[in-house]
Amino acid sequence: MAKDRYESPLSSRYASAFMLGLFSADTRIQTWRRLWVALARAEHDLGLSVTAEQVAELEAHITDIDYACAAQREKEVRHDVMAHVYAYGKAAPSAAGIIHLGATSCYVTDNADLILYREGLRYLRGQLLAVVRNLSRFARQYRDTPTLGYTHYQPAQLVTVGKRATLWMQDFLADLEELDFVLDTMRFLGCRGTTGTEASFLDLFDGDGEKIERMNRQIAAEFGFDKIFPVCGQTYPRKVDSRILSCLSAIAQSCYRMANDIRLLQHDRQVEEPFEKNQIGSSAMAYKRNPMRSERICSLSRYLMADAMNAPMTASTQWLERTLDDSANRRISMPEGFLCADAVLRLAQNVTDGLHVNEKIVDRTVREYLPFIATENLMMEGVKRGGDRQELHEIIRVCSMAATARMKEGEPCDLLSRLAAEPAFGMTEAELEALLDPRRYTGRCAGQVDAFLAQVEPLLADAAGETPEINV
Repeated sequence: MAKDRYESPLSSRYASAFMLGLFSADTRIQTWRRLWVALARAEHDLGLSVTAEQVAELEAHITDIDYACAAQREKEVRHDVMAHVYAYGKAAPSAAGIIHLGATSCYVTDNADLILYREGLRYLRGQLLAVVRNLSRFARQYRDTPTLGYTHYQPAQLVTVGKRATLWMQDFLADLEELDFVLDTMRFLGCRGTTGTEASFLDLFDGDGEKIERMNRQIAAEFGFDKIFPVCGQTYPRKVDSRILSCLSAIAQSCYRMANDIRLLQHDRQVEEPFEKNQIGSSAMAYKRNPMRSERICSLSRYLMADAMNAPMTASTQWLERTLDDSANRRISMPEGFLCADAVLRLAQNVTDGLHVNEKIVDRTVREYLPFIATENLMMEGVKRGGDRQELHEIIRVCSMAATARMKEGEPCDLLSRLAAEPAFGMTEAELEALLDPRRYTGRCAGQVDAFLAQVEPLLADAAGETPEINV
């Protein structure tokens, strides 16, 4: 690996071997060649002057790519697709004259992109389900563990640790729905000519439009597509890219939200991401346990959300049947979107697989705020014992403010002793304390977790054992 050249951290540090392989030159150019083989095969089957021997020779030379030959040719002709047509012809000389017959560059570039993006989305689906599976186990384990809830990042009513995890899961399931929609609606471009009119094929097939339809359906089926764009210019609609990157951005939004929550909770030492035995938290402060994985999730997610803006800007500025100002942008923004989403989800899997709850600190935090949270119940009990609701409300208000002021001076909460000293309540401090079982104040959290997980379990069961493999 050359150390005197820039290398993207997405490839050197963050993305998986699968995703790096998917967007490699080998996979892309081999996919181009497979498309040229499929075109030649369809043209042979439909009666054009393409022989079975030529198709076989093309098929035999899909993987032996002479990149040096293609690079030299591209310097001469300034056209990457034609450079690879030339290199392919050198490898399969008997078929050199029929490679790319009737096609334009977007036949290979755009169809190959659609194939790669589909496989990338399928792989990310598995990654996303792995995060949901981890969170499902976590939510079940802590379904009824009371914890302090927050609104505005201020102490609020109690929830449970498991219920909070279902909020993260719900976001990821929304992303899964969107990802499945994108996959289900993906279409193949086919071989449509320079402006999408199929004029070159109308000439080749002597005006037989049905043969053109059959050719496109045959090529699409060979790559596992059952739908083709009904109309197009030279390219497939760039709104497809916008839809894909929007989906990846949505995944980043969910990962960011979860990781940011974990960072906040780790600050309070309630929840911690995994920390390895020999991990160093700081080069200067040896005691530190920084939430570096969650921070990295947030950092990469911001990049992905920003990257997703490329596609709508490109889609909105396409001119008529074709313009080339999309090409350079798409070469960077689309693969990097996939690599970044892959990196974020791999980190999310790692964090959710080893997320640790410091239960004693969680309980201590609950106990610190529980007297305030329980005040309505305490007031109702006081009324049952003959107190006046309005008078008790005012007593609670005054005592709460005094207890809070004391806590701000670093002293422990003394709200219960203050209320016990009020004759209107008619309860001792021990009696008040007996009403402070945290599970009385978590509402339906445990039941909500159970009901939610019951809906998720069939999805996870259907996906059990899924191992995404490259298939292009």
